[in-house]
Amino acid sequence: MASDTATVLKELQSCHPLKLIELSDSIRPSGAQDAEKRTSAISDTSADAFENATPAGLEADLIHYKELFSKLRFSYVEQVTKEKFLRAITDNPPLFIEATENAALEAQLADAKAALKAAKVEVAELIKQLESRGRDLSKRYESVTLRTVSLATLPAEISTLESTIASLKHAQAPHPTNPSLSLPLPETLSLLQSKEAELAALDAELARLQTAVPRKTHELERIEAELRPLEAQKTAKVAAAVEARRRREQGGGIGDELEERGRWLRASEAALKGMLEV
Repeated sequence: MASDTATVLKELQSCHPLKLIELSDSIRPSGAQDAEKRTSAISDTSADAFENATPAGLEADLIHYKELFSKLRFSYVEQVTKEKFLRAITDNPPLFIEATENAALEAQLADAKAALKAAKVEVAELIKQLESRGRDLSKRYESVTLRTVSLATLPAEISTLESTIASLKHAQAPHPTNPSLSLPLPETLSLLQSKEAELAALDAELARLQTAVPRKTHELERIEAELRPLEAQKTAKVAAAVEARRRREQGGGIGDELEERGRWLRASEAALKGMLEV
């Protein structure tokens, strides 16, 4: 494919560059082209100057030739008028023009001027369209030329990139401990998205727990405050139970009662611990 592209580019580059004079050859009559071939060396030099001219130079030359044509037209009309007048007064008999003929000629002249004016407007509009089309084509031609130049370097760059990709694929090996590090790009992106979703869920859970910390701390302080008197009571009851056991062992009369009371206190303590989850 790269060789085909290079061949096409060479064919495009081998074509002759576009020039205004060369483009005009395709639309000029064959007679005008034959006449141009028979011009002198001065005309050839002028044609070479046109071929090497810039758009600004061509526009200046066009304005100059328009002015020359206007002067030439005025001189031509003046000369023809003089010849007609002299021919009219020198004929035998002289040619006299009636007023009616002048009026008819003036009417024809007015019609011709109106038609000429309409033709001039049409030609001016056509020239504007041609200028717009010419500028557009010039920009497109320059763009195509620049793209052709850039395309000439693409085959070598593509070959370099293909060799680099091949060497990277050859050098790539699966990770020994973490296979996820050797995944292709789509699977890696999918894994990254899942991990980011898990991280976002953990961040939300952590934020929720952090907001619950003050409330839990306050509740813990309240429970500890409630446990202090119970601990004191427990200590007192345990001391009383120890004292009752000592007295019972010494043969006191109230040993059985104190033992039963101690069992009751132990059961109460176990129930309180169960309720308070201590």
